[in-house]
Amino acid sequence: MNEDANLYALFERRFAEAGEAVAFTLSDGTEVSYRALAEAVARSANALVSLGIVPGDRVSVQVEKSLANVFLYLATLKAGAVYQPLNTAYTPAEVSHFANDARPKLMVVDPAHRHALETVAAKAGVAAVETLDGRGEGSFAGLAATMDMTHDTVPRAADDLAGLLYTSGTTGRSKGAMISHRNLASNATTLHRLWGFEPGDVLLHALPIYHVHGLQVALHTAFLNKSEIIWLDRFDPAQVCAGLPRASVMMGVPTFYTRLLAHPEFDRRLCANMRLFISGSAPLLAETHSEFEARSGHRILERYGMTEAGMITSNPLDGARIAGTVGFALPGVDVRVADGEGRELPRGEVGILEAKGPNIFKGYWNLPEKTKEEFRNDGYFITGDMATMDDGGRITLVGRARDLIISGGLNVYPKEIEIELDGLAGVGESAVIGVPHPGFGEGVVAVITETAPGAAPPPDKIIADLGRRLARFKLPKRIFVTAELPRNTMGKVQKSALRRTYSDALADSAI
Repeated sequence: MNEDANLYALFERRFAEAGEAVAFTLSDGTEVSYRALAEAVARSANALVSLGIVPGDRVSVQVEKSLANVFLYLATLKAGAVYQPLNTAYTPAEVSHFANDARPKLMVVDPAHRHALETVAAKAGVAAVETLDGRGEGSFAGLAATMDMTHDTVPRAADDLAGLLYTSGTTGRSKGAMISHRNLASNATTLHRLWGFEPGDVLLHALPIYHVHGLQVALHTAFLNKSEIIWLDRFDPAQVCAGLPRASVMMGVPTFYTRLLAHPEFDRRLCANMRLFISGSAPLLAETHSEFEARSGHRILERYGMTEAGMITSNPLDGARIAGTVGFALPGVDVRVADGEGRELPRGEVGILEAKGPNIFKGYWNLPEKTKEEFRNDGYFITGDMATMDDGGRITLVGRARDLIISGGLNVYPKEIEIELDGLAGVGESAVIGVPHPGFGEGVVAVITETAPGAAPPPDKIIADLGRRLARFKLPKRIFVTAELPRNTMGKVQKSALRRTYSDALADSAI
């Protein structure tokens, strides 16, 4: 057993080297040192052990962004357990699927949602439900505060699970991507080098941490660098502008950059100390790329990844960062553009992007047949994204082979919404598509037919009804009624035709 294969063992060494250096600076000016961070993680790891968590157990977490959440994440790794983050927008009905599928031993939830989620947990056989509010019985943070601040990191093999991250497909329910310590460590160390992290770099962190981008890409690279992290609970343009003069690196989704451009105080002066702006999780419009460079003096570095693989490609730190492209395969990662049978296509042709490397996940939780479908016999993972590769190896994404919608960096799969729409009185059938949105990259639009003219509820009432069962980011921004949905000769709904018809439906939407 290689003790260093536990990702936290790698971080732990860096934390010890950093000592009293600042790890986090909060918006109120509070500072937390790396020594204090390591002690808080150890206390949380001991709290997990006291609750019966053993290596391999899943810990499901649906809480708002906080340092206590970071402590819990790192403690889960340290204890050899498996961290399962959940979007805070998920409803109890949605969380029920994850709990029943992952079978966590512990769920950590927001105090306001505890009652509803205790019912979900009980039905799924979850042993304990805790909160992070620090008060009262059932508070994980309160329990951790009583624990010893030393804990021996549990040795893990490189292929042992570190995370179970649920990702959306185009049909059925979300699938749990099994992420190993090797997957996370390889991506973190590669990105740390590739993006040129250097002593003194300060990361401005405004991303959520229920997602790969904020939880792993941003935090892991900063931890490896022993960087100070300016910690914002959420993205707020004014707070980001206030933090930029002290920062040197920022990671964000395209929405962050469009909102900064809309803020009157954002200019080159605020960015004088910045070294690098990075964008991902959704396509960045070329216009945003150009406008941001003109306003800030910095050319955004766009990269590409997904839950199952972490980061796959990146534009270069030194070299041309071309708007509309996602750069080159990361060192140690092989990519190819292939046809439907996995045969590599000539450079410049459009095909399916496939990838292989130490960053690629182990497979889907409890879905061996689905896992087999998503991998070629030679080990390449089929991303489902359509792309081209030029003679130099630069990748340009041109669309998705599946109907997955990415809105504001979050995955939305149409089938889940269509099932809800089709169940409404007066709705005949539905088709959900993603169309361009000025702030979120893509927005959700639904097209429905009626069982009889005027039989369906008004669109605003439909959206309100869906909001009781679906997370807000999944809700259609507009609903259109049509006499019939376009179909091909085999009777399949032609979503490409719908996307063309409604391509400008959200052009004037506010961010």
